[in-house]
Amino acid sequence: MKISTSFLSSKNIPRDLTILNDTDVDYIHVDVMDGKFVKNKTMPFKEMKNIYKFTSKRLDVHLMVAKPYKYIKNYASLNTEYLTIHAEVEEDVGDLLNLIKSYGIKCGLSIKPTSDLELLRPYLSQVDLILVMAVEPGQGGQEFLPDTVERIKQIKKMLKDVKSKALLSVDGGINADTKKLIGTAVDILVSGSYVTNSNNFQDAIDTLR
Repeated sequence: MKISTSFLSSKNIPRDLTILNDTDVDYIHVDVMDGKFVKNKTMPFKEMKNIYKFTSKRLDVHLMVAKPYKYIKNYASLNTEYLTIHAEVEEDVGDLLNLIKSYGIKCGLSIKPTSDLELLRPYLSQVDLILVMAVEPGQGGQEFLPDTVERIKQIKKMLKDVKSKALLSVDGGINADTKKLIGTAVDILVSGSYVTNSNNFQDAIDTLR
């Protein structure tokens, strides 16, 4: 199981990124919010790009923005392995995924907890990652929605039907207890406050493996 840690709920981002860099966490999950697609807004790119000063870990970037096009070039310039957009965006999803791939970066597609999973179907053969939201996106520290387990099963079947090798990731309310509900059904667990609010980041990561 790979672990991607979000610093969305962090009270001291430089400190937490520095500590995470000394753990065996696989990715740093970067939440980008525009205040439109979701209510909250994150720091601008001119500040976000300084992540490299505190960690050399590969980035797992999640664009929670209505119009991702203008964000893609910037975040593709960082140490990014996955760049994920939402299936519900206003712009052409297929074109956006192709744009991400044009930078030599793996493309991901995320879906909100209440959105129809059929939104994913046209792109299943195109994406490298499906990010399943287990909470309403935009705020850290929320509780895991139990319906997510069934949604993961449905998406796995959809991927199998088209022989897609896309990885499955789940984000929202991930901790040692909810990990047990998910089991081995996904490839990547995204966890934020469970890790960054813990006394020992490595120990928290170990419980999610």
